[in-house]
Amino acid sequence: MVNDLIMILMKVAEISGAFNLPVITIHELTQDDQNSNEKPDCSSLDGHIMQDMTTDDWRQLDAAHHMAPFTDYRELRAAGSRIITHADGHYIYDSDGNRILDAMAGLWCVNVGYGRQELVDAASSQMAMLPYYNNFFKTSNQPVIALSKRLADLTPDGLNNVFYANSGSEANDTIIRMVRHFWALEGKPQKQTIIGRTYGYHGSTIMSASMGGMTAMHEQAATAPDFVHIKPPYGFLYQGNLSTADFASLAASWLEDKINEIGADHIAAFIAEPIQGAGGVIVPPEGYLNHVEAICRKYDILFIVDEVITGFGRTGQWFASQTFGLSPDMMTLAKGLTSGYVPMSAVMIGDRVASRLIDDGGEFYHGFTYSGHPVAAAVALANLDLIARDGLVEKIRDDTGPYLAAALEPLAAHPLVGEVRSFGLLAAIELVKDKAGPVLFDPVGEIGVICRDHAINQGLMVRAVRDAMIMSPALSFERSDIDHMVTILLSALDRTLEDITQR
Repeated sequence: MVNDLIMILMKVAEISGAFNLPVITIHELTQDDQNSNEKPDCSSLDGHIMQDMTTDDWRQLDAAHHMAPFTDYRELRAAGSRIITHADGHYIYDSDGNRILDAMAGLWCVNVGYGRQELVDAASSQMAMLPYYNNFFKTSNQPVIALSKRLADLTPDGLNNVFYANSGSEANDTIIRMVRHFWALEGKPQKQTIIGRTYGYHGSTIMSASMGGMTAMHEQAATAPDFVHIKPPYGFLYQGNLSTADFASLAASWLEDKINEIGADHIAAFIAEPIQGAGGVIVPPEGYLNHVEAICRKYDILFIVDEVITGFGRTGQWFASQTFGLSPDMMTLAKGLTSGYVPMSAVMIGDRVASRLIDDGGEFYHGFTYSGHPVAAAVALANLDLIARDGLVEKIRDDTGPYLAAALEPLAAHPLVGEVRSFGLLAAIELVKDKAGPVLFDPVGEIGVICRDHAINQGLMVRAVRDAMIMSPALSFERSDIDHMVTILLSALDRTLEDITQR
């Protein structure tokens, strides 16, 4: 390892000389030999020498210092990371020259595709004018004021106030604070419990992960009191022979059962993703979300919709709440707000909650250094302009959404496929050991990774959740992109079947 580092540093010294950069000698960097606890000074490892480094060089440095999110570190350091160097349109490129169609839009977020100069220009112009100022000292900035007005106009009626953060996790953390503060102001401080759903994902902080239903996260200390979970409306696992209407009623009854078990006087809110994204693109049966909203109204429980993934056009309307006819008390937004070009999230606060917090709440002791960042707000405004100008919401509703569903449908006949489901530009392909039943693979998750890797190696970036292949293409995907995606998916399924057969 040390010898490899020395070789890298020799390259640094050589290139630094060519560019008249400060040179740090190998002797200076290794003077205390391999057993020294003193780390070498790599401060001259800057942009001037990046292009001269090999993929192996970058992988070694990555393994030496970088701890990535949601990663098995031992496994990644043994295999080596894929070094993404640039992106354009709907494709990402790695340091080995591979061109990969990104069917995940980054991480559910690059809605307008890569390389949109309009967003780069918006960031650059705002940085030149006002790169940063906080919103703590009774101050604000013009981009965030304009963005707040735009979001109030776009979101469902009654969501007229906005609180900004940097990620969906932070936005949902904020929701928890606001909800419990609201009920205390209402004279009901005992209303603390928040109900979520199994396979729900609302973030990675301890509180937001506790609100979500990812048990693996809970096992790593992501648990807090007063969070409970019910089964999701996962038709593939739970519907059986029930009709869609009957299953919608049954799944909604799980919420009412939990309310009656705990007592409505102790429950603050119910939170749901309209379509559970990271949980495996779980599409609810028609009517389910309307049923659970009605149950929340019946028991005076706040109804919160997490639109971090589904917001900004992915379901064929600006927000899934509009698609499903919902009127949430609060809504969380992130990802597609800026198409991932810069971090930003938002909490849309309904009038009932906002008026209480404003009129009676006093100082709200919560916020972030970068809440309402002017550059992020400027990029968000430009991004919303692009979505509207290019007619992406209508395109998904009328064209690419139905086309994706039709293109994926033939894959349901594949021996490995138990179900194909999609809604707008969200889709999942469930892999099964046997279609009858269906019978799942044991252990769950191994085959999904194999299929995912086959897809990536053939130039398609998808994600595996348990044994489901999930997709979230950019809203700007064309029919030709969908056709290319499906062709690779079919090949990946075939190769996975060969692997299983040869075992």
